[in-house]
Amino acid sequence: MKAIRIVAIGGPEVLRYVDVPDLGKPGPGQALVRLKASGVNFMDVGHRRGTYPMPSPLPFIPGAEGAGVVEAVGEGVSAVKAGDRVAFTGVPAAYAEAVLAEAERLIHLPEGISFEQGAAFPLQGITAHYLIHEYRKPRAGDVVLIHAAAGGMGGLLVQWARHLGATVMGTVSSEAKAATAKEAGANHVINYTRDGFAVEVKRLSDGHGADLIIDGVGKSTFNGDMEAAAVRGHIVIFGGASGSADPVSPNTFMPNSISVSGGNMRNFVRTPGELQQRAKDVVAGIKEGWLKLNLATLPLSEAAKAHQRLEGRETQGKLVLTVAQQRALTSR
Repeated sequence: MKAIRIVAIGGPEVLRYVDVPDLGKPGPGQALVRLKASGVNFMDVGHRRGTYPMPSPLPFIPGAEGAGVVEAVGEGVSAVKAGDRVAFTGVPAAYAEAVLAEAERLIHLPEGISFEQGAAFPLQGITAHYLIHEYRKPRAGDVVLIHAAAGGMGGLLVQWARHLGATVMGTVSSEAKAATAKEAGANHVINYTRDGFAVEVKRLSDGHGADLIIDGVGKSTFNGDMEAAAVRGHIVIFGGASGSADPVSPNTFMPNSISVSGGNMRNFVRTPGELQQRAKDVVAGIKEGWLKLNLATLPLSEAAKAHQRLEGRETQGKLVLTVAQQRALTSR
């Protein structure tokens, strides 16, 4: 089968579109999924650069998110069957024509949701779900600040917070991205390259500040988060696109009774039941029409170009690799 391999630690050029051995039959509890689309995430870039722990020794197939059709199942599998449309996150080696997945971790993909959408929502959609629901669930009257509001992750967070009745402020780095964040539903958009976002949040909220701040940027934003937070506000750090935030004394949280939390999706999908419930809520939002996926596609063979765009901050929304594979993977 065809797949992308990372042959060395380095730039996008180390991504190679190559032939790899077929996966064979699924083992007990597994399903063989013929992929139609694979999601591209910054985690994949980190694996390629060597800044995130590698999932396996070099060379390896990157990716952990996708959607496709179950081709075969192993012994003891009842959650899915051959022919089912499914999506997933947390399954390694997804930049390929097929993966072997633990069947109980697969998400049923309803008719009416495309495979490209199926590859775009699991990681970011489920992450958005726990970030919105597990710390300070927004309600009418709350002010919510979302960093990188034009990205795939930021756009989903903006939509979910607006759906729950909050006033949403988003930070972006360009006028084009400001338009994208506005389209996602942000009430106010702050271009942080031009304006100090903490000052703007206070100004736009008449001095109140943000009740909830969701930050996947880290180093370049956290100090501003502390200034922008409302009394009894809550800051959630779930990533570090600009690097890890600088150390801070817990005592600095005391004057305004600020709460700071760290988020990691793995801790909120620890059981198949929890994964399925969060995925069900995301799929319901997509089907109801209030949660819209902003995505762009490239062929699997152009994974290097996808990484270039992601690293160059040229993307708005989610990048998905389409997989054009026809023959049955169990045919030989």
